[in-house]
Amino acid sequence: MRIISGQYKGRRITAPKKLPIRPTTDMAKEALFNILNNHYYFDDISVLDLFSGTGNISYEFASRGTTAITAVDDNFGCIKFINETAKAFEMPINTIKSDVFKFLVNSKQQHTIIFADPPYEFELEAFSKIPELVFENNLLEEDGLLIVEHSKHTDLSQLNHYSHSKSYGGNVFSFFS
Repeated sequence: MRIISGQYKGRRITAPKKLPIRPTTDMAKEALFNILNNHYYFDDISVLDLFSGTGNISYEFASRGTTAITAVDDNFGCIKFINETAKAFEMPINTIKSDVFKFLVNSKQQHTIIFADPPYEFELEAFSKIPELVFENNLLEEDGLLIVEHSKHTDLSQLNHYSHSKSYGGNVFSFFS
């Protein structure tokens, strides 16, 4: 994987093979950040990266100037990798090893953007818990956005707060506001 834009543009990051991950493709990531770039100043926002895996999305925000980034994953190896990479690049990424659903129940901090990249094999019920918990617990700022990445075989359009989706190959980003 590589960082698409910003201070660390072009830098390649290679995650250990043993991590249980499926990083967002460069094509999909670039398209997503082109959309976000039209709505936000990255140095003025707060980001919560759920199911963060390699930290791919967090690195992209940090490279573009975001200084308030929290990455949450329940895998110790993923958290360790994100911490090591963030330290090497001097990126301001705060990591939390936690079950994402428990984190969402207990969190009180609001964010401008919440990005969730859960396992594609999740059942619809598990996917639906993400926006449900985010909105129940008021975790988005006033003009905030929840983005859930999923496969093209999953349809989240019937969930509360759903706005729209964008597809890139087999990846889909569903937006909630």
